Amino acid sequence: MKKKLSIVMMALLTISLLLTGCGSKAAEHNSGAASQSAPAETAKEMTVKMLNVGQGDAILIETPEQTVLIDTSDLDEQEKLRAELKKAGIKRIDKLILTHPHADHIGGVEGVVLKDYEVGEVYDNGMPSKSKIYTRYMKLLKQKNIKRHGLTAGDELDFGGGVKFKVFAPEKTVVEKGSKTTEGHDPNNESIVGQLIFGDFTMMFTGDAEKAEEEPMVHAYGNNLKSKILKAGHHGSKTSSSAAFLKAVSPEAVLISCGAGNDYGHPHAQTMKRYQMMKLKIFETDKNGTITVKTDGKAYSIVPETGDAQ
Repeated sequence: MKKKLSIVMMALLTISLLLTGCGSKAAEHNSGAASQSAPAETAKEMTVKMLNVGQGDAILIETPEQTVLIDTSDLDEQEKLRAELKKAGIKRIDKLILTHPHADHIGGVEGVVLKDYEVGEVYDNGMPSKSKIYTRYMKLLKQKNIKRHGLTAGDELDFGGGVKFKVFAPEKTVVEKGSKTTEGHDPNNESIVGQLIFGDFTMMFTGDAEKAEEEPMVHAYGNNLKSKILKAGHHGSKTSSSAAFLKAVSPEAVLISCGAGNDYGHPHAQTMKRYQMMKLKIFETDKNGTITVKTDGKAYSIVPETGDAQ
């Protein structure tokens, strides 16, 4: 009897061990399945939009951490700017950069940007101006207690998420001279010029810089100006995009902000010919609407709202 009982107990123990082992393997398998199905980390991306705001500049940069606006279009194009920012779903502007105090670059700063949005910090070329728009803008900054900084060559801004903005102009000597008086200024050639950097991707922002401002940059920085994309200086004017500057930047594509049938004839035929000789992909807001650049820091794409590259 004892022998039979011992055999039964051994059998029960064996079955119990087998069941435990199976349960352990099942748990291990389920754990592995859960690990394999976990979502992968979303890749970081930066978006640059050259907004379709007529004869002026307004470029929106959205990094993984910040929203940056470079210039605010013209005084008579404020509703276009407002519509474009609304369409982009913008809630706050962390950094506002005003390249120079001409109306077609700072026209929307008072009536749209500082009126409709919370703005973190403002950057300009640090020089005074007689412009009434500029004077009102300065008063608003004080009223709203918004910090203002002047940018000069050699400065670098952090846009968050690994995105940098390296400043190449205006030169320090230009700023020092221009800061003493409102007289004798050449706003186009005092424009903030800088390179947007995200991983291997680079884009050159030029404001309305002409040959007079381009040449010192070429001499000072040479091949360091090399960028994948060029924001055409002065809306594609013949006074900008000099041969030496284009050679140094050596872009693959150029984006031009201009109004359809504008009184200035921008972009000029001479400039377009220089772009075409370099076999650049050319995009214009008057023909392509808002132009969107997307990049993960390696590859990039340029997507026009309408039409194709020239």
